[in-house]
Amino acid sequence: MSAIDDLITAQTALTERDRERLAELMADWPLLADLSFADLILWVPKRRDYQSWPDGYIAMAHIRPTTSATVFAHDVIGDVLQWGHNSRIDHALSKGEIVRDTEPELVGEILVKEETVPVLFDGRVIAVISRHRNAEQMRSPSRLELNYREIAHNIYRMVAEGTFPIHNSIYRAESAPRLGDGLIRLDAQGVVTYASPNARSAFNRAGWDQELEGHNLGEMIESVRRTGSAPTEESWQTITSGKYLRREEFENESGIFDLLVIPLIQDAVGIGAIVLLHNVTELRRRDRALLSKDATIREIHHRVKNNLQTVSALLRLQSRRVEDPIASQALAEAVRRVASIAIVHETLSASSTETVNFDEVYDRIVHNAIELSTRPIQLSKEGLFGIFDSQVATPLALVITELIHNALEHGLENHGDQLRVEVVRSGNGCTVTVIDNGIGLPAGFDWDKSSNLGLQIVKTLTENELKGKIELRREGELTKAVLTF
Repeated sequence: MSAIDDLITAQTALTERDRERLAELMADWPLLADLSFADLILWVPKRRDYQSWPDGYIAMAHIRPTTSATVFAHDVIGDVLQWGHNSRIDHALSKGEIVRDTEPELVGEILVKEETVPVLFDGRVIAVISRHRNAEQMRSPSRLELNYREIAHNIYRMVAEGTFPIHNSIYRAESAPRLGDGLIRLDAQGVVTYASPNARSAFNRAGWDQELEGHNLGEMIESVRRTGSAPTEESWQTITSGKYLRREEFENESGIFDLLVIPLIQDAVGIGAIVLLHNVTELRRRDRALLSKDATIREIHHRVKNNLQTVSALLRLQSRRVEDPIASQALAEAVRRVASIAIVHETLSASSTETVNFDEVYDRIVHNAIELSTRPIQLSKEGLFGIFDSQVATPLALVITELIHNALEHGLENHGDQLRVEVVRSGNGCTVTVIDNGIGLPAGFDWDKSSNLGLQIVKTLTENELKGKIELRREGELTKAVLTF
């Protein structure tokens, strides 16, 4: 929790619901600041509970517009304002009314006009927004500025009436809206009354060659969207009617366009809507390219797995035709090793990333090994492998396969019946210990001089691929293979 959060918790009466509401409001912070051409400050009353009169305010949030210059050189978040120091904020809080037509005041070298808006929620004013604009820039506004200000007035009135922000706004998970890409203003019938230059340009790119104003937005979209594109649950006339908060995309040969429809309400009656238009062509194309790449990688892993299984089947057929028992055993070991690699690729083919849940791979390896054992074995495992990158999972699968089969075929072949695997992960390191109560290591065992191919594979993969080390040792009645990487 930050210092401002601690301050808000200790010195205000905000409930959890109040704070969630203010968080929703701050998600719309960029849009409100841009429409207002103003710095916005959110003031929360200092008081023990809602029955107590506040003795001042704490600045909970501050945002600057992208549509004009800021009037504050420094953030005011955390600043404390005493009751009676600003009559406009006091009035907005106590009366629940917007204070607008005030005289500009000099702040430093800038003549600033301040307006205040009460934030109504659950029937009470939980905070106050103060808007601070450069009065010099307000004297000869353009048509764009006039429309933006009128829209801002509508939205602030909704804030004061408790109808904005619209609860569970659908755009917050993806991105907070800004005005830069384009804004369209609709009347209550869904007809365009104003379109910003960027919005007009976007529709021109989409194939609309007339003025936007005076036309029904839903009908325009129907006329330019691609034939055969994915249908929406409702008609575009309904989507852009402004009755509900909606977010939809339409696509044609020129691009993909994201539309966010925000209703405007006055006295519980819909008076129109604003539509924020965003050209997401490049973004969606990158998304589709990534999906296509992921699908291709999964398909490659699937085909590699199938090819390895084919190789395994051919080796198995060959082993059945070989009369020499040594050659047959060598082919059987090759089948086992190829199958271990195939298990990793099969896991990757079902994954959306190049990582592997190695516990699933381990379970498959052990299952295959136990099936081939001629003696009943008590198998146990302690700890979890977790997630590994595919470049680690493949050599690790081979190493684990060789260690388990070495324990089954040599240590437990005629003596012992217990096999235990212990896994310990710590930070970026991992230690795997394979323990059996079998016959143990032969006298004078020397790893470097051993003719056991499986152990040589283990040593090579551990040192070269896993950048780790492997140790075999005897502790009492137990033989331990300790892999650290």
